[in-house]
Amino acid sequence: MKITISWLKEHLDTKYNESKIIEKLTDIGLEVENFENVSSELDSFKIARVINAEQHPNADRLKVCDVDIGRKDTVKVVCGAPNAKKDLLTVYAGPGSIIPKNKMQLAVSKIRGVTSYGMLCSEAELNLSNEREGIVELSQNKYSSKIGKNFFKNVSEKVVDLSITPNRPDCLGVRGVARDLAAAGAGKLKNIFKSKIKKEGPQNIKVSIKKDKNQGCTIFGSCLIKGVSNKESPKWLKDKIESLGQKPISAIVDITNYVMLDLNRPLHAYDADKIDKEIIVRNSKKGETFEALDNKEYKLEDDMCVISDQSGVLGLGGIIGGTRTGTEFNTKNILLESAYFNPRSIRKTSKLLNLDTDAKFRFERGIDPTSIEIGLTRAAQLITDICGGKISKFDIQKIEKNKKNKIKFKITLFEKIAGFKIQDKEIFKILSDLGFEITKKKQELELKIPTWRPDITQPIDIVEEIVRIKGYNNINTLEPEKIRIKSTLNKQQKLFHFLQRSVASKGYYETVTWSFTDSKINQLFKEDNNEVKIVNPISSDLDVLRNSIFPNLMFYLNKNLDRGFKDISLFEIGPIFKGNQPGQQLTVIGAIKSGKISRLNWNEKDRLADVFDAKKDAIQTLIEAGYDKHNFFIRDKSPSYYHPGKSGSIYLDKDDIEPVAHFGEIHPNIIKKLDIKTEALVNFEIYLDYLKDNKLKLKDQKSNFEYSDYQKSERDFAFVVDKNIKAQDLIELITSIDKNLIKSVKVFDVYEGENIPSNKKSIALNVTIQSAEKTLNDSDLEKINNLIISTVESKSGAKIRS
Repeated sequence: MKITISWLKEHLDTKYNESKIIEKLTDIGLEVENFENVSSELDSFKIARVINAEQHPNADRLKVCDVDIGRKDTVKVVCGAPNAKKDLLTVYAGPGSIIPKNKMQLAVSKIRGVTSYGMLCSEAELNLSNEREGIVELSQNKYSSKIGKNFFKNVSEKVVDLSITPNRPDCLGVRGVARDLAAAGAGKLKNIFKSKIKKEGPQNIKVSIKKDKNQGCTIFGSCLIKGVSNKESPKWLKDKIESLGQKPISAIVDITNYVMLDLNRPLHAYDADKIDKEIIVRNSKKGETFEALDNKEYKLEDDMCVISDQSGVLGLGGIIGGTRTGTEFNTKNILLESAYFNPRSIRKTSKLLNLDTDAKFRFERGIDPTSIEIGLTRAAQLITDICGGKISKFDIQKIEKNKKNKIKFKITLFEKIAGFKIQDKEIFKILSDLGFEITKKKQELELKIPTWRPDITQPIDIVEEIVRIKGYNNINTLEPEKIRIKSTLNKQQKLFHFLQRSVASKGYYETVTWSFTDSKINQLFKEDNNEVKIVNPISSDLDVLRNSIFPNLMFYLNKNLDRGFKDISLFEIGPIFKGNQPGQQLTVIGAIKSGKISRLNWNEKDRLADVFDAKKDAIQTLIEAGYDKHNFFIRDKSPSYYHPGKSGSIYLDKDDIEPVAHFGEIHPNIIKKLDIKTEALVNFEIYLDYLKDNKLKLKDQKSNFEYSDYQKSERDFAFVVDKNIKAQDLIELITSIDKNLIKSVKVFDVYEGENIPSNKKSIALNVTIQSAEKTLNDSDLEKINNLIISTVESKSGAKIRS
């Protein structure tokens, strides 16, 4: 949305200067994206220097000039001026420039075989004087440092470019912006609706709104203006239209555009003499066509809101008019339309026809339905002032009544949400200035929402309005609490993330896929007929909600296998769907393992993954989650997508009805249908919704990890011990010496052979020593070393190896 400060001040009585207005606009949520002069046709005329001027090879009176216009490269210009010479400072006009004198637009052209990129201008061509014999000669002292700069100073008014969010259609008009500024204390909103217009006679063109299903128009206001003399707009109106980047067309069209920009009230003017008897607002029929004002022909679908007469479609309601009844300079009588169109209807039609107009932009966001008469009054007055004519009485046709919505707002809610308090009087003033009608009942306000604010529907919106106008800077900034009093996650969320870590720790890679899948794969993992189809899938092969966690896992496993990867283990945790009703959704963690275990391992013989690998991982995951393995009960029943003889189900207790997990091999028929090329494929799944509260709560499974700020030391020991002594025995002995200092003991070598007696072996251990209280010195380390040696030797019969 673009506005000028002077236009804004036609609605706002303010003492604020430009910079304060810009600052206040941003403060109240109307973000200023830009504030600069409107580009002018004269901006293309640049100060330039002639670098070189040579005789044209094919013309005695022409010269070929190399011209510096402030860029890295020079441009070539063919010039016939006798004073064109080297080092001359002059004015250059590039291709696309419009010469002020004759309004000719320049283009790249060939002159006697030499291409010329623009021209060097005379004073007469620039309307500076009548001098036409030579090109402009500029002063070296004044202009030599300005090469490439604009020759003409842009004297147009600066334009404010506002970023209006979709929920603020009222600010798509200058008056709406002025209203917000007035409410924020930047001035007082002027009353511009004082004068009444003289109305003569009835509006005698019949208007009817058909009560079609999904009718897109609910109000159609009109008036007839007879005896107009359409003409070019006066300068003030042209300047306003041009300042916002639009081109003036004619007085009548410019006035309708002006009122739209001024009051956010789109209008349309018909040549009344071209209307066939009556105006009919109805739904279109498929195949109807009309030629729009953009000179394109549109073929319509069913149920598009159209304005028509007895001969056919005149225009698309709220989007664009047609050429058949368009106003021209010879138009004598006009029918002025001011209507209300349903945002949903506008949005649907414009999307189907790929049409975007200023009126559509406003109607699809929501226009004030009570602005019908205001728009007609404002436009009719301007038309008669500029073009003459007599105004008929207004004809307002309605098929729905407009009611002001109400909200009950507790004053205490503001402080509770915003965190700061303001006086009740100030709340009343802000809301009143924004257009709310207020009735106070104790500590509760009954508010009638202004009809131009369709975005306000609930009390929290009122809080936002007050904060916005009062200023976001009044909200106190609070540091986040560093000590967490309550747990961030609930039990189910903790279990969710714990199982993620547990399965990942067993060598499975987590995948994250869609909750929907290909129905062809889903059929293979479906236990019943409750398949949930998606009405508008993002692609044809993702057309149902998944009944199992495995369809997507199998799909991506296969993709990886086809790319040459082997022995893949994948898992996913997420929802599966047994129906489309609440409660028919389960959270499941599922995992698949393919190929071999320990492939190419020097220390272990490889083997195919089997059902016992899946069973082990499922049971171990449940144990890690705190469930007692002694209570587990295994049955050989499993879903149909498992191998019938190599699968099973896990119950937390023998008496449980629902299993908490399944495990086994995938059914061979599924592997064959999906063409999965792997030597073995096993899987398991755990249902989070069926897991009961375990005795060992996840929140109690805190890590015992401790850290020290002091330097650690490592010492290696090698002991010669009897062959029947286990390395674990030595680890336990050393660890028990001083648990506060000895942080870890690791075996890094076991040796039997040369220099070691036949009934003995050597065990080498690495011991990490660290204090939580101080940095250990040499004396401290020597003491603990001796204690380790003496303890191991006395309790195990070992001897330190030299």
